[in-house]
Amino acid sequence: MDLVHACARIGLGCMPMSFGYVDAPSGDDPEAVIGRALELGVTMFDTADVYGPFTNEEIVGRALRGDPRDRATIATKVGLSVGPNGGYPLTRDGSPRHIAAAVKASLRRLRTDVIDLYYLHRVDEHVPLAESWGAMASLVEAGDVKAIGLSEVGVPELELAAEIHPVAAVQSELSLWTRDALAEVVPWCASNGAAFVPFSPLGRGFLTGTITGAAFDARDFRSTNPRFTPEAIDANQAVVSVVRRVAERHEATPAQIALAWTLAQGDHVLPIPGTKRIRYLEENVSAATLRLEDDDLAELDAAPPVSAPRY
Repeated sequence: MDLVHACARIGLGCMPMSFGYVDAPSGDDPEAVIGRALELGVTMFDTADVYGPFTNEEIVGRALRGDPRDRATIATKVGLSVGPNGGYPLTRDGSPRHIAAAVKASLRRLRTDVIDLYYLHRVDEHVPLAESWGAMASLVEAGDVKAIGLSEVGVPELELAAEIHPVAAVQSELSLWTRDALAEVVPWCASNGAAFVPFSPLGRGFLTGTITGAAFDARDFRSTNPRFTPEAIDANQAVVSVVRRVAERHEATPAQIALAWTLAQGDHVLPIPGTKRIRYLEENVSAATLRLEDDDLAELDAAPPVSAPRY
């Protein structure tokens, strides 16, 4: 499956609709957000079984029910299990037995006969990657899945997997304040016909310029994230200042500039900013038409180093 040519440049990360982020106000109706995304030409809708847990896939399934399947690429993930209380801590399970059971449950929740893109959410250190990847490849042969991908991996894992079955996509974090993947993984994807799908291209909301204080609900992922302590938020405003300067020149928002920078990293780079608000969705999608000049990119590339690790 050629995701690079099949999908619009900007997709929709559906995770925030039921998992990870707790904001006030709560946001628009999730199905309305997904419906508006379809109207805007968005084609990739990203979810995972553990988001919610399980409720996120159900939201996507309800929103896309009855819609022609050629209009939407549904991407979901396997390889993590929720804790005993239905939440954290998440544990890794890449066993063939877990994968075989999980895909059936995902198909049911998504209300579809086939999953377009199925990722191994994380490599299980207790299960050889070849076993996990082989089990996922068998799902393609069975017709349950069209294509398979990996998340948060390096080139050695990609090379190993590619010997068994083509890697259609790699999903990892990439943004102006998380650039690690640019060194090796993004080029590997370009050389091997794989899409690179950045999650958190807006730095979990920070690069929008709207976060100036650390007052997160205890249920919000960012409440325990090192980059969202008061000290780190203050220090990292220097990065946002650079984004703002470029945004002013283009009469754009900081979010649009951050997304345009991500898109500029390669035609095979397909970011999936997450949102649960239609106005932010519309803002994000319009970033695909924004073109940064060489001096814009140079200024953004030279933004100050980020304070604090990402996890």
